[in-house]
Amino acid sequence: MIQIDQSAGLWVVTLARPDKANSLTAAMLTDLSAAIDAASAASAHALILTGAGRVFSAGADLDEARAGLATSPLWEELSGRIARTPFLTIAALNGTLAGGAFGMALACDLRLCVPGAKFFYPVMKLGFLPQPSDPARLAALVGPARAKMILMGGARILADEALNWGLVDRIAEPDQLLPEAQALCTDALSADNAHVAAIKRLVP
Repeated sequence: MIQIDQSAGLWVVTLARPDKANSLTAAMLTDLSAAIDAASAASAHALILTGAGRVFSAGADLDEARAGLATSPLWEELSGRIARTPFLTIAALNGTLAGGAFGMALACDLRLCVPGAKFFYPVMKLGFLPQPSDPARLAALVGPARAKMILMGGARILADEALNWGLVDRIAEPDQLLPEAQALCTDALSADNAHVAAIKRLVP
């Protein structure tokens, strides 16, 4: 349920469970972590994370969430791996981003989305705490009050508002989303891997 394509230092990792709105299982989270580790071991220069279909991810698979996945450390382990990568990471959000899936997108360096994307993280409503690193990463992008609107107020943010808030960096039409993300990888792909890592370390 995870598809990996790699070419000339660029890895594209796709959530490939469109019939279930790319809801995430424990196996998928483990596979995603393994893909990040493999990209690092292969000295990747850039990685794009995207989804198949019209939803990026609805968060945790409902059956597995009821069995304990919603509070699993696998979410934090994955977002931590993404945040620590020495290469450029881009979340190309092909649709709605919800729940626990927020963590992997927040941990990326850049975020692009399609015009129809929606963003919500209903932890207050569901009675869960967010992943430990998510509130700080979210607040760093949109500010503390807006982070609380999402996490505590149950706000559902549309693409234009997400762009205005700084939650996403660009909006692209669906057929241009991956090309736009790939274009942002051009300089990193032509640079020395150590140079990519050094510049990334300079940006908090």
